[in-house]
Formats: sequence, C-alpha cells, structure tokens
Amino acid sequence: MSDAEIALTAQPTALAALLDSHEFTTYRGVLTPRELDAPEAETAALVRGAAVHDLGWLKRIAVRGDDRFRWLSGMVTNTVNDLAPNAGAWNLVLNAQGRIQGDLTVWRDKDTLELEIAADQYERLIAHLDQFIIMDDVELVPLDGEVALGLTGPLANDVLGRLSLPTLADPMTSVRVEWNGVNLRLVRAYGTLGVHYELWVPAAQISKLWKFVRTAGAMPVGCALLEAFRIGEGIPLYGVDMVERDLPQETSQTRALHFSKGCYLGQEIVERIRSRGSVHRHLRQLVLDGPVPAGGIELMADDKPAGHITSAARLNLGYVERIFALGVVRGEAETRKTPLSYTVGIEKGTAKILDALPTMTN
Repeated sequence: MSDAEIALTAQPTALAALLDSHEFTTYRGVLTPRELDAPEAETAALVRGAAVHDLGWLKRIAVRGDDRFRWLSGMVTNTVNDLAPNAGAWNLVLNAQGRIQGDLTVWRDKDTLELEIAADQYERLIAHLDQFIIMDDVELVPLDGEVALGLTGPLANDVLGRLSLPTLADPMTSVRVEWNGVNLRLVRAYGTLGVHYELWVPAAQISKLWKFVRTAGAMPVGCALLEAFRIGEGIPLYGVDMVERDLPQETSQTRALHFSKGCYLGQEIVERIRSRGSVHRHLRQLVLDGPVPAGGIELMADDKPAGHITSAARLNLGYVERIFALGVVRGEAETRKTPLSYTVGIEKGTAKILDALPTMTN
C-alpha cells in the first residue's frame, strides 16, 4: 500500500478517538494527534521530564503452532530461539536477495512468541510472512484487544513509581502486572537519549490509563515532537530512512543482526557482505548547520553527489539546540572525511557525521 493509500484509509487510534478536539495527522499508518501542548512544553517533557503519548500505530500478532520457533527464526535477522523470557529483539525482514522488506520486534513470554509491527507495514509484512508458511505448523493471529500508550523521558521511572507500577532496568524487557483491576503489560523499549516505555491495556481501559498517567506527572505529547525526538536519537524509520532497496549493512543497524543464529531468509547475502567485503554507502546520523532540509535533499562533497538526507528536525535538548538528521553517505566521502554540504532553495548548509550522541542531563 502506498503512502497516499495509507493516508486515505488511516483510522484514528483509540486515544485519538478520545481526543477528538485536537488536530490529527497521519503517522505510521494511523490518525493521531499532531500536537497536544505547546512545542516548548512537549520538548521539555521529552528531554527533561516525562511525556505520555499515543502508540496506537503498534499492532501485535501472536505466532502460534508447534513450528513457531523454527519458522520465525528462519524469517528474521535477529535471535528468536535464544531470547530470554519476557525479552524482545528488533529485527529486519529480508527477501531472498537480502533487501529489507520491513522491520518488527519479536517478543518472547515463556513459550509464546509475539510480533510488534507498525500499522503502515502491517498488511505488507503479514502477506510477506504468510507466503512462507507452507508445510509448517504456524499460525499468525492478530491481537487486537490491547492498545498502547508511550511513556518517554528521564523522569519516566518516577511516574511509574507514583502509579505503583514496577520499573524495568534493561531495555527490550517486559512484565505483566495487575494494576487497578487492569491486566497491564509494561515494556521497556529501546532508546538512545531517553527512557522509553510502552504501556499496553485493553482498549476499553485506554481512557483510564491516560488520566492516571497524566495525574502522575506526565505531559501529553503529539507525534510531531515524537518524530523530532526519534531523529535526535538516530533511530531509523522504515519507509523513510530505510527502504526496500537497502541491504542491512547499509543501514548501520547492527543491533538488528545476529551472525551466529543459523539460516534465515536473505542470510547468505548478509553473511557474504560481512565475511568478504563491505557496502559502499551507510545510513549515518548527522548534525546540520543551516536550514532544516526535507527528506531527499542531496548531500554534496567537493561539488560531487555524496548521498542524501532521509529525515531531519530541529530539537532543543535543553542545554543545546541542534538540527539532527539521518542520511545516506557514500563510502568514499566518509573515508576521505570530505566536508558535506546541502542546499535548500538558495540557502546552503553543512552536514557532519555525528560520532556520538550528546549526553542527556536531567
């Protein structure tokens, strides 16, 4: 489904249906509030406090059947069989040529397996996976009964404490608890600048959870600032920063790859790149000096094409304001450390590969 088709068919999330007085926008395949407070207040919540936000674009699918572990391990790039109970791993999904078809997270709870997929990838990825269920005892079962809120920021643990909810020390772990009569699933998600949680509850309880989390001190934040924060964290989005033509190593996302798990679809290409050579371009996080560019703006080095920007946003981290970006940089420009530049209209800017993220302070 194209971006235009997704925009036409996107439905409001469970939270958006409760907040019908706000401006909605299509984000990750759903209609969700663009802003819920002033941008300055939302930014402060994300970088210095605690932000509560919609995660209604996340969908969960149970992988069932006697062959579920073997089959799923053969379909994704990261570990499945060796996942600890109540742990998850981010994965890429490839075709036989090693090209990225999408991304998802695999979660294990004892002997059960679940997939977490963004709504804008859901139909395409399920169709891709379905075609490889041939003689396997495997069934993909949508789990539509629960929806999620996000809780992000350095004070997220404080908010959970006020709600008498546990905190999780390690990213990519989860726990189920009974909370105020609600069966709640708490997930510590991946992040580089902030603490990220997902709070999953039955859809009918989303209003109750929203009110409680806000009362506990979390500031509501819309998807516009979430998107800027994602770029600031250097976390790529499929369909924007990673696309179907890309090979896994071109994305620099080694946290999605496991090199000793055994065979999986596209693994031969991944292993060939690892053992015999390299790729000629990489997705890198950049810091820009100049105007904020749109995705697709060309990067130049010595007046020659050197790549392109995939996404960019201005983000105030409290102690410094920067324009962060993700972009594809050609290997020869990176090796020579040639200065990178770009142009927006008549304005020019420079781009520098960011070696390390700025340290967050509370």
